[in-house]
Amino acid sequence: MGAVKPAILALADGTVFTGTALGAFGETAGEVVFNTALSGYQEILTDPSYRGQMVTMTYPHIGNYGVNPEDIESTQPWLAGFIVKEACPYPSNWRSRQSLDDYLRSHGIVGIQGIDTRALTTHLRDHGSQQGVISHVDLDPKRVVRKAKDAPSIIGRDLVKEVTCAETYKWTESSGVWAVTSEGTVKPSVGAGGAPAGGAPSRFRVVAFDFGIKYNILRRLVDEGYDVTVVPASTTADDTLALNPDGVFLSNGPGDPEAVPYAIDAVRALLGKKPLFGICLGHQIMGLALGLQTYKLKFGHHGANHPVMDLDTKKVEITSQNHNFAVRGGASAAASQAAPWTTSYGPVQLTHRSLNDDAVEGMRCLDLPAYSVQYHPEASPGPHDAGYLFHRFTDLMAKGMS
Repeated sequence: MGAVKPAILALADGTVFTGTALGAFGETAGEVVFNTALSGYQEILTDPSYRGQMVTMTYPHIGNYGVNPEDIESTQPWLAGFIVKEACPYPSNWRSRQSLDDYLRSHGIVGIQGIDTRALTTHLRDHGSQQGVISHVDLDPKRVVRKAKDAPSIIGRDLVKEVTCAETYKWTESSGVWAVTSEGTVKPSVGAGGAPAGGAPSRFRVVAFDFGIKYNILRRLVDEGYDVTVVPASTTADDTLALNPDGVFLSNGPGDPEAVPYAIDAVRALLGKKPLFGICLGHQIMGLALGLQTYKLKFGHHGANHPVMDLDTKKVEITSQNHNFAVRGGASAAASQAAPWTTSYGPVQLTHRSLNDDAVEGMRCLDLPAYSVQYHPEASPGPHDAGYLFHRFTDLMAKGMS
């Protein structure tokens, strides 16, 4: 380990925190948010939905079990910066290949540690998420605050185009049966024909829009027995239908849903033609395609412990969430199923709501084969309470073929 270098975090409202440098040496800007998960930092780092944001981990000790090449959710870390109370310099886990600091440095991610993350989280909760700058090179608080004020907002920015795939590809890996290789790494065991073990035989063809899709979503789609084709976010409805899918999946992704009108147009043209299932940004895009509105939350939902009620069963699920925008339905999210929202595509019914702030967490069309949820039923990290939502997609496509 080298000499400790000072660093500062400045928020656009003038609040400044002093700490020490973490990760790559430099300076970075982004919207500062907080994540309440106790573990799963590697999955959080590689979730494309964090593009344009700097993530504060509320748990004080991060990096305890190191970093390995298996627990990633995309090709690279996409977030703008990483903020922790203490980054463990000596991880202890048999799967670990790097320390958190080394991993951030190798991917050019600028971070800060040694600050009071409880105070920062409380400030963001009270005053809202806002632009900030982490700097290791400019330690003048006034100058760095000015940079934070000048940093571009995520509102209106198309961040999806920065994280989506460049071309169409097939995905075949399932969750599999995880096993240890002779080299000591952990990989899914392989079944007959070279396909990963654990996946069901392919029954339905699914086109998955990549707005910033996580690997574990794709694995869960294969687990359900789907032949999965992933397409770029800019794919048109006509090109999607030309692939002759049995259903269309709308993925998670970063930023403002109103900034991706091309995706909204594609989904609008697909409504009623194929069964649709959306998650996170896909849920918001579906809402806009239906004629509903979206809005920016004060400080977003980021973590693996958010309680959501399924309004059909009245059961409470503990969910993994990562979003700064939400769908606005009727007068309030609590105005439940008795009064579906009226849209030009027919009635839309609220199916799930947040027990923290009453935000819309799920909806379904009553006259069309389409439904969506705001949270992440695939978890990674987080609980698996909502895994049944993938089965509903299977049921929806089965009805379409009957």
